[in-house]
Amino acid sequence: MKANKNLNEEPVLHEIAPVYDENSKVLILGSFPSIKSRESGFFYGHPQNRFWKVLAGILGIPVPVTINEKKAMLLGHSIAVWDVIASCRITGSSDSSIKDVVPNDFEKILSSACIERICANGATAWKLYEKYVKPSTGMDAVKLPSTSPANAAWSLEQLIECWKGYIK
Repeated sequence: MKANKNLNEEPVLHEIAPVYDENSKVLILGSFPSIKSRESGFFYGHPQNRFWKVLAGILGIPVPVTINEKKAMLLGHSIAVWDVIASCRITGSSDSSIKDVVPNDFEKILSSACIERICANGATAWKLYEKYVKPSTGMDAVKLPSTSPANAAWSLEQLIECWKGYIK
């Protein structure tokens, strides 16, 4: 049987540090960084991902462009961002191909920030959180519609309307 050359033989490591501080109240979780995010060194790096537009729309501010602007927006509004997975095997950026999951350790964030709500950006992030992280945190997560361009069923306006009840 031939090996699938598109699936990484070695696990891919999550190398983007979480964004949070002691004032963070909402933790937004993705599943694992896309190729574009890994290349840019920051969350939601694909230009078609609507994450930054959704948050800016909710907060009524301009869409941040640089990593420093994005971090300042998050921390200035008590929002923390990270991903469920620390390492996995993945084909490209496809959540459906994720295998051999090793979850991130959330103890450092949860012990130093005042997280009141955990929100999962999409069904995959929510399922992974439920399976690998919730047993250790005991905290429920809200499943929000994904900001990924693959979620074409949701317009930007619909995403903003849905997300705003949990982020603001």
